[in-house]
Amino acid sequence: MSEQGPNCFKCRYFYITHLPAHPYGCRAMKFKSRQLPSLVVLTNSGMRCQLFRAKE
Repeated sequence: MSEQGPNCFKCRYFYITHLPAHPYGCRAMKFKSRQLPSLVVLTNSGMRCQLFRAKE
């Protein structure tokens, strides 16, 4: 894990939405954003993502 938290690209819940305004999504937290979900979680809660699960 890095300082901003886990790498979303290695998480099973991360996906690319193909929406220009919100290109990244998290299935576990059910949101889409312009930034990587781990950065959104850190910014809003002050904590690293607790739902990260490595891809198999």
